[in-house]
Amino acid sequence: MDTATVLQCAQGLKLIADTLDRLRDELRQLASAHIDTVTAGRTHLQHALPVTFGYRVAVWLSALDRHAERLTEVRRRDLMVQFGGAVGTLACSRIRIRSSARTRKFAAELGLRDPEITWHVARDGLTEIVGLLAAIGASVGKIGMDVAMMRSTEFGELAEPYVKGRGASSTMPQKRNPISSELMIAAAKLLRDKSSAMLDAAMQDFERATGPWHIEWAVIPEAFLLLSSSLAQATHAVGNLHIDTVRMRGNLGLTGGLILAEAVMMALAPDLGRQRAHHIVYDACARAAESGADLADELLRTPDIVARLGEHRIRQLSDPSAYLGSAQAMTNSVIHRRASN
Repeated sequence: MDTATVLQCAQGLKLIADTLDRLRDELRQLASAHIDTVTAGRTHLQHALPVTFGYRVAVWLSALDRHAERLTEVRRRDLMVQFGGAVGTLACSRIRIRSSARTRKFAAELGLRDPEITWHVARDGLTEIVGLLAAIGASVGKIGMDVAMMRSTEFGELAEPYVKGRGASSTMPQKRNPISSELMIAAAKLLRDKSSAMLDAAMQDFERATGPWHIEWAVIPEAFLLLSSSLAQATHAVGNLHIDTVRMRGNLGLTGGLILAEAVMMALAPDLGRQRAHHIVYDACARAAESGADLADELLRTPDIVARLGEHRIRQLSDPSAYLGSAQAMTNSVIHRRASN
């Protein structure tokens, strides 16, 4: 039964790897297309600093690239043949002679690894497989979370592909809900419990367990089904994602330039010191937020800032596309990287 389970896992992991590769290709194309699309970077659900949408997508992609490497490692390490007899010692006289050679031949015929010793009650291999499925599901769920939030009315920056009737409400004709994203999020939460159950099942007594083994019979196939569904939903959503770049740019201006306060502070720091620069810009931000004025206008009314930066520099620092750091370079690095499969 263990060997049959491992053979099924081998087939399942191949399917998962293939689907993951398709999703990575879609994300790579999306990141490349939007490497210069400036949008608001958010921390604690608030505007933080400008980023590009391509950078955000590349962050998603980088995690999946690492998971592709992990899949390769897991397939090499954990797909082991099981051949050991009642307690794993190959005590039966018919098979104990040259048992190592027999096991190697058996493993080679099935395309599995020959373990050093029977693993009846050492379930780390299957535990790691399900743990990786859960980890991939969590990374895909993160994509779903971001897409769903960017789809919200107040953001309005993304929309899943339009399919007539999909995501519609039974009572509200205007609704277009992010169904794929919701399923990706739900799968991630369910997969977490599968990994937890496998960790519990790994604590087995002596040379044959009195119950934990049976947990795997439900958990392993369910984990594969959940992640397969999640990856399919993600590939569908990402492959035809509607991106409103005008709305992204418009959202950058919601705070009247406050998103660039750090850029101004860092430009002042060499002359004033970081702490004093922080206080001066903080006060200017507070006045701008209270009056509803644009931060650049408030900065131009602050003599200490104008004296050190000048109007032209202040205007430069108020351009979101001028304060992206290494976002584009890092995105390019991820786009052109090929994880081993």
